[in-house]
Amino acid sequence: MAKVEGDLHTHTIASDGLQSPAANVRMAKEAGLSVLAITDHDTVSGVDEALAAGKELGLTVVPGVEISTVAEGQDIHVLGYNVDITDAAFLERLASLRDTRDVRNKMIIAKLQELGMSITLAEVEQEVAHIKRKGDTVGRPHIAAVLLKKGYVGTISEAFDRYLATGAAAYANPPRIAPETAITWIHEAGGQAVLAHPGIYGNDALVEAIMRQGLDGVEAYHSDHTSEQEAKYAALAEGAGLYVTAGSDFHGVRDGEAFHAAIGARRIDMSRLPSILQQAKGARP
Repeated sequence: MAKVEGDLHTHTIASDGLQSPAANVRMAKEAGLSVLAITDHDTVSGVDEALAAGKELGLTVVPGVEISTVAEGQDIHVLGYNVDITDAAFLERLASLRDTRDVRNKMIIAKLQELGMSITLAEVEQEVAHIKRKGDTVGRPHIAAVLLKKGYVGTISEAFDRYLATGAAAYANPPRIAPETAITWIHEAGGQAVLAHPGIYGNDALVEAIMRQGLDGVEAYHSDHTSEQEAKYAALAEGAGLYVTAGSDFHGVRDGEAFHAAIGARRIDMSRLPSILQQAKGARP
């Protein structure tokens, strides 16, 4: 019997990805995957389209989200799987997070203007107006795209390195919810909570503290992790009795290059995650 493999971390145009939800599903099918999670930042607005595409192509789509939180001054992302995308309270909570994103965007734009760059929030919103729908998010990659278009940087990576990444010249981080709150929200929406890419936080004591706050799993296998990190976080998760998950963190393809990594670059045997798989199979477009 063939393995049922899944990539449990991908983004679409609903947040800061470059491709439609349906396109992600098609790429997952072409990559030999049987399961794909759509985990856009602070929104589930792309999930319905992905579910419909999955039904058409015979691929199981996990309804997901990636929630932005802060702990000890560090951005922490919590993945939610099999959340109820019709839950009114959950949708309202996600909307509040998008409001915080809007505040952050305004803070970043103000800092860029102080640095002498002629850029406005209206220009950023216009840049993405043709792809954004109600409930979608606008974030740093969209600001980076305008900086590139206006010639202030030569690449998207340069925009992040010089201006937008943590600690860079125009970085901003308004108050956000704590990881424990995101975990609670996900559980109350019927989902499972998984800590995203723990290796990028540079603080294993914090990672282990969050693991004790009700998490269901840890994304040990991630495109930005070294093999040593993957082994370490898999062992930590298993030792704590938590799921071990895998995700490419695919954001799309620009100039022939996949952001973070291609869909399926990190994958997990879904027989190790029966709860996530069985719930996902019950999801309907």
